[in-house]
Amino acid sequence: MNSIEKNKNFALIGAAGYIAPRHMKAIKNTNNNLVAVLDKFDSIGIIDNYFPNADFFIEAERFDRHMDKLRRKGENIIDYVSICSPNYLHDAHIRLSLRNDAHAICEKPVVLNPWNLDGLQEIEKETQKNIYNVLQLRLHPSIIKLKKDIDNQPKDKIYNIDLSYITCRGNWYFMSWKGDISKSGGIATNIGVHFFDMLTWIFGNVKENIVHISEKDKAAGFLHLEKARIRWFLSIDFKSIPNEIKKQGKKIYRSITIDGKEIDFSEGFSDLHTLCYEEILKGNGFSLEDTRLSIETVYEIRNAKPVGLKGEYHPFLKDIS
Repeated sequence: MNSIEKNKNFALIGAAGYIAPRHMKAIKNTNNNLVAVLDKFDSIGIIDNYFPNADFFIEAERFDRHMDKLRRKGENIIDYVSICSPNYLHDAHIRLSLRNDAHAICEKPVVLNPWNLDGLQEIEKETQKNIYNVLQLRLHPSIIKLKKDIDNQPKDKIYNIDLSYITCRGNWYFMSWKGDISKSGGIATNIGVHFFDMLTWIFGNVKENIVHISEKDKAAGFLHLEKARIRWFLSIDFKSIPNEIKKQGKKIYRSITIDGKEIDFSEGFSDLHTLCYEEILKGNGFSLEDTRLSIETVYEIRNAKPVGLKGEYHPFLKDIS
């Protein structure tokens, strides 16, 4: 394993969103430099907390030109581009990065459609640059331990799992790109893809994929994996939160039970992006192929016809009229 390379130059596309500060922090924590930022939103004071001297652009064309100029001059050449833009733009922004001789580090989902992975893999070969996906749950200590425990059990053992994730969002969500399924991929893609990645990473390939409900603010279904039968429920609706959690004043509910036993991974999220960057800089980042199964899974969910409350559906659906 190579030691972490120091003092690399980074660019960042999409600085105004929720996740971008974690990337800025990761770049800083790994002793690297953020030299250029692109975002059409021009009030991003958070940059001052990390890299106030970074050049800033609101137009992709001028950002592209700037990267090209740096490359041709041989000064402050950008080695990596971190991509935190809306989901439907990831593919285009990855291509922009590789065309400018930079590796790409992209937030989830790396693309919306499985065939887009094939096109990007071709560009990787042409440019000899890498595309990395941020799959930070694979680096969470509790999840790593769970995978080791499952791997050490009999290979034919099948686990019964309930996944519940509710993270409340206001009316703004539906007016933004996140509320447009053609841009975000819908609820299962936008807030669920990292859970599906984690579950398929641990419990194997998908044998059956059934969707019970699929609405603008919630989705639920059943996944039969090689080693697990999973009832899943995802929602951004406050009404979906269990009453005992509401009474605590909380607006987020996250639960995974395996054979009735709760898996606690409520803590340990704060530095996972930094860990991702450390692994990428060592040459150990997660590849396009690593993310393929989760992209295929959410694509199938997005295009499936919901069957309603039939079969093995999540218990939360009993309270939905």
